[in-house]
Amino acid sequence: MAKNMICDLETGVCGVPGEEEMKEIDLNQSTKTIDLYYVTDPICSHFWALEPVLGRFREEYGNHFNFHTVMGGLLEKWEGPVDPGNGIFKPADVASHWREVGEHYRMPIDGTLWHDNPVQSSFPPSRVYKVIQHNHNDELANEYLRRAREALFVFNKNIGEKSMMIEIVNNLGLDGEEIIRLAEGPLGGQLLEEDFTLARDLGVRGFPTIIMVNKENKGVSVVGGRPLVNYISALTQTLNGEELISKDIPSLKDFLTKEKLLFSKELEVMYNLNESEISDFVKKELPIGTYEEKEILGEKYYLKVKE
Repeated sequence: MAKNMICDLETGVCGVPGEEEMKEIDLNQSTKTIDLYYVTDPICSHFWALEPVLGRFREEYGNHFNFHTVMGGLLEKWEGPVDPGNGIFKPADVASHWREVGEHYRMPIDGTLWHDNPVQSSFPPSRVYKVIQHNHNDELANEYLRRAREALFVFNKNIGEKSMMIEIVNNLGLDGEEIIRLAEGPLGGQLLEEDFTLARDLGVRGFPTIIMVNKENKGVSVVGGRPLVNYISALTQTLNGEELISKDIPSLKDFLTKEKLLFSKELEVMYNLNESEISDFVKKELPIGTYEEKEILGEKYYLKVKE
């Protein structure tokens, strides 16, 4: 039994203070038969480019899989060429590569920080992710990852700097200084190494990589940023004869409430729209005063207005 229980004369409830009057419960065991491993890194531009497709895939087919985010360790430190295949020998070389990715996929990327304030390692924000996941939950950890990517790619903030990591974590309602303290200590290092080991065991050798595995430990690895149909095909194959059942995608109101900030490309992919249709669609779906429409780097984005 829980301690500090009270009996409330008004409600007739004896229980933990603050317990909801009515809430949904589900005592059924999970029927999800697939484990999906999303092997990622906070500073990989191709993962940012994949956000619209991955968002749609999770909303429509997430009923089939348990989603596991795994940190892959893209950049430990700048020491010689880190990606000579893409012409990246020093931090400044990343800027043009990022701009190319952003323009091609239409997920806005600035990238000028690589000239004047480059990220020195992706390990610190990765450790922060792992500590939030370990001490809190996947939902908060994934929100941290999303906010960190917005800060880095769109708003040109160095998410490897301690002050920026603290700010992002504080904005989640957590204690940023405490989370970063733990991330810099033995716990953060241990958790990150566990992810690196898992990524090696999964055979991951590049980013982006998404691996789907069924109950028979057989599945499909999808490497690179691919169209939605590729992930659906991989899931169908991994289900090994089970029926593929899609869910309804969320309304724009629910989608924006959940994500807080969405780019035009994300709406286009989620709702099968052309870029030219987005403004009218948003006006039709969202009440006036509940959102802000803004533009950055030639792309529109939508912010949920705090109530």
